[in-house]
Amino acid sequence: MKRFVSRTLTAFGLAMMASIPMVQAQDSADTFYEGKTLTLLIGYSAGGGYDTYARTLSRHLGKHIPGNPNVVVKNVPGAGSLVLTNQVANTAKRDGLEIATIGRGMAFEPLFGNQQAQFKPGEMNWLGSLNNETSICVSWHESGIEQWQDLKEQSMTVGGTGSGADTDLFPRVLSDIFGFKLNVISGYPGGNDILLAMERGEVQGRCGWSWSSAKSRRADWFAELNDDTDESKVNLLFQMSLKKHSELPDVPLVTEFAETKKQRQILNLMFARQVMGRPYVAPPGVPADRVAMLRDAMAKTAEDPEFLKDASNQDLGINFVAGEEIQTIVQEAYESPDDVIAAIKNAN
Repeated sequence: MKRFVSRTLTAFGLAMMASIPMVQAQDSADTFYEGKTLTLLIGYSAGGGYDTYARTLSRHLGKHIPGNPNVVVKNVPGAGSLVLTNQVANTAKRDGLEIATIGRGMAFEPLFGNQQAQFKPGEMNWLGSLNNETSICVSWHESGIEQWQDLKEQSMTVGGTGSGADTDLFPRVLSDIFGFKLNVISGYPGGNDILLAMERGEVQGRCGWSWSSAKSRRADWFAELNDDTDESKVNLLFQMSLKKHSELPDVPLVTEFAETKKQRQILNLMFARQVMGRPYVAPPGVPADRVAMLRDAMAKTAEDPEFLKDASNQDLGINFVAGEEIQTIVQEAYESPDDVIAAIKNAN
């Protein structure tokens, strides 16, 4: 009997000792962010859509991360967020204290042959997106371009933020497959800078503008959104996504212009990025438990009533897409037919 009790106590003691590291590890994970600062990097200049979404997120994200870290934002503009994406992949901290919001098209840049894209999208830790997106192509009211058919006969100069950004890629591919006369002037630090260029007459339009940003930042440009006037500062030429936005039922969807299977395949691949409308990402190598915490915090913030009220007050649409879904979108894009990839790659 004594030997049985002794063996039982010994086994119990060993089990308790074995569980201690697990408990300590769990405690360490849950308390990692306590007393620390999380930096949210933004790949564009201040004032644009990505910046507005990120700053709104930063005000609420910390309370949903165990340890409730302070969250600060920092703008790192350049080449349509390519500068920041390379930074995240190669030099950013891998401890989970730096995350970023980058252009929705950045995940596809290596696929489309951008030699400056020094990263592997499949190795990045995709945390989620606050919404999926519909982009619009607009012309300034003084441009002489009033409907999309005019682009077959008249040239329109549009502003771009860098290779691979919607503002650059969309008009180039559409010009290739539909014969539109769209000329891109690239290098603007952010979307807001393109809008200022339109007002100054430097460019005639923008062909890659998120509808969520347009209606929140420039509602006064659209008669559809402005009860005080019947005149718009811009003409809505068409919308770009895999399906029409519910708020734009009368605006043509560019995928409806496709006449061949290959054209449809090209557009489907190009607009796959729209599902991951405002992606957030952590560097490769961040411990899995911290990635899980950040993904969970993103999802919880997207349902937070205070966050939703903050977003609503700025007319920011929220339609959360999970990090795991973005990971799948990226993987499937890299399995597309070679000739379809080449059509987008050659337009870049």
